[in-house]
Amino acid sequence: MNSILALGEVDKTQVVKYSPYVKHYRAYLTRTHLKPIRNGKKYLYFYNRKEKDFSILVYRSNQYVLYSLYHPKKRAIIFNTNRKTRYRHIVRKLKHLGYYHTSCTQIACISHVSLRKYKGIKTLHIEVKDYRRLQDMYKKAIRTYNAKSIRSIRVKLPKQLISAYFNRYEKRAKTQKQLEQLQIIATKLQLPSAKSIAKKINKDKDTVKTGNKDKIKKKAKNTKKKITEEPKKEEVKVIDVVMEKPQKPAKSYYYYLRYASYDELHSYLSSGDARNDLTYNQYNTLQKRRTTLREEKLLRDGSLEELIEAYKKNKDPRYKARILMLMKKAQENK
Repeated sequence: MNSILALGEVDKTQVVKYSPYVKHYRAYLTRTHLKPIRNGKKYLYFYNRKEKDFSILVYRSNQYVLYSLYHPKKRAIIFNTNRKTRYRHIVRKLKHLGYYHTSCTQIACISHVSLRKYKGIKTLHIEVKDYRRLQDMYKKAIRTYNAKSIRSIRVKLPKQLISAYFNRYEKRAKTQKQLEQLQIIATKLQLPSAKSIAKKINKDKDTVKTGNKDKIKKKAKNTKKKITEEPKKEEVKVIDVVMEKPQKPAKSYYYYLRYASYDELHSYLSSGDARNDLTYNQYNTLQKRRTTLREEKLLRDGSLEELIEAYKKNKDPRYKARILMLMKKAQENK
């Protein structure tokens, strides 16, 4: 009884999930009397660009049957054969209809075929996921070196559908901004090249720092040379030499980590210099240090109202003890 009822469900495509980024299709095709089509394979994929139709071809008894996987309501295309019919004849007919032999990666889809009994009927169980729209979005982000459009997407794109395209544009990236955008995309796609891009970014930062230091040293030498040169005796005119103010030596990362006050550290991190001078890990470490110093300053110099407001948020017992002490002092003063 189940087999009779299942006859209306096999050899048809069903829509499993239809979202803006991924379309999931499922099909059960009867596998009895299937014959190899080419190189021992019992099924082949074909694609019609005009109709955007991804289909599967099987050879059963004396018929080649093309089932549509992207259009569930579309009827199967049947080609009757005789003993003189060859595979090339079927390919020629399919080309006339607009269908060409393809692979899943060429049209941004992932398929999985397995043998399964469906309600007593031996079938080919086919699962197909269409990632064309998601692939187009990632390609645009990579091509324009702008990860803004894909930041909020949670659906994962399989690596094999984008890795070759990503590697091509990674080689073309020249600026640090482009590398930073590619690193965001590679991390989201979980590509192995994310680590190598991060190394490139750090290397470029070190190169820029070294170049800036060399420029400063060279400039200082030229300035010193101008000042120390004496004017020629023949010249009567007085030459005004405008001396550049000597630049204050930049304080190191370790100074801000160990000795800087809260105000000094806060002004440094708020300026644009910190982003250029520090690595990602150093910048985050100093941010944590600033938070610690802010808490200590609040405990030491904060008013009763500020401490009460902070205690409501973090429930830190140190704030509670400080609040009780200030309230006690206020009562004694009264």
